[in-house]
Amino acid sequence: MSDLLHAASAPIESTLAPLTRLSDDEQLFCSTVRDFALENIAPLVRQMDEQQCFAPGLVEQLFNLGLMGIEIPIEYGGSGGSFFEAILAVEAISAVDPAVGVLVDVQNTLCANALRRWGSEEQKRRFLPRLASDLVAAYALSEAGSGSDAFALQTKAERRGDGFLLNGQKLWITNAREAGLFIVFATLDPGAGYKGITAFLVEKNTPGFSVGKKEDKLGIRASSTCEIILEDCQVKAESLLGEPGKGYKIAIETLNEGRIGIGAQMLGLAHGAWTHALSYAKERKQFGQAIADFQSIQFSLADMATEIEAARLLVYNAARLKDAVLPYVKEAAMAKYFSSQVAERVASMAVEIYGGYGFVKDYPVEKYYRDAKIGKIYEGTSNMQLATIAKLLLA
Repeated sequence: MSDLLHAASAPIESTLAPLTRLSDDEQLFCSTVRDFALENIAPLVRQMDEQQCFAPGLVEQLFNLGLMGIEIPIEYGGSGGSFFEAILAVEAISAVDPAVGVLVDVQNTLCANALRRWGSEEQKRRFLPRLASDLVAAYALSEAGSGSDAFALQTKAERRGDGFLLNGQKLWITNAREAGLFIVFATLDPGAGYKGITAFLVEKNTPGFSVGKKEDKLGIRASSTCEIILEDCQVKAESLLGEPGKGYKIAIETLNEGRIGIGAQMLGLAHGAWTHALSYAKERKQFGQAIADFQSIQFSLADMATEIEAARLLVYNAARLKDAVLPYVKEAAMAKYFSSQVAERVASMAVEIYGGYGFVKDYPVEKYYRDAKIGKIYEGTSNMQLATIAKLLLA
């Protein structure tokens, strides 16, 4: 059994080839990230899941490879890459560990992009070089009473002297334990409704700011998800991101991009679960032959592969549209919705192919199954994606 366990647990390179054509540079980039993930992340996956934290030095390795500042321009110390390349990185890493994938995703598609688009030149010079080199960021929008209704938030911002006083509590904040910079959304003018929401750049060492309880989650357990507490948190006027009352616009536009990132995470997850299922089916023998020789298993693997390719086309298409500065909101919602559906189905089928072994932690697919569930929930539930798609179809 030990040999079979080793074979089934070792991540393998997929035999699936993307139907969407990649350039030579993009293929090289994918190969580099995949090799890094297999060599440096794969051996740590189970340990990080059990300990509910990233292994020491792993985040630093991500920075050193340039994966935490993919779209940050070279003049600010970043990689100067495209949004599509960020999506490829999230996919490749998530095929090995979706918990690490979401760290890279939030850093690139939410935080760095928001600062690049809405930050002042002074803010860009101050923070972008560090986001590319050593500073993890987090996106603090959600609250206990504002999930899908994101703009029902209760965190308040009051003008005080030459700055602002923030009070409130944020919940479900990804990267909170590792982050040194937070994009915090608060209501500056409650009477203005969503038009009063304003975004602020808040550093972790700001007086009145603290990171609270870390959630004990079903999946992506190495990724930190914590509450944020703001108690008379005083920030300077230059901490304002964008204009007062424009926080809702920053949030909407950034989350539209972030949905493609979650689509890529779920695509990578499905891809990873499929590769393990394929490897196991070739190794596992019953009735004197590999279970991959049975038509039922072949059909399951074929069904999984087909859905993965369909999800890949949706994710890649949405990312290409975004890079081309073409409308992509509907496509982003479709990519996020479908990829999360596929991830859950493929991970479930992978567990079934493993049989009883798929239900225990000695084998890798039960983790993919646990990790998949969040894809239908965060950065907009599946129902919210369907609502967005329907609205745009009927407009």
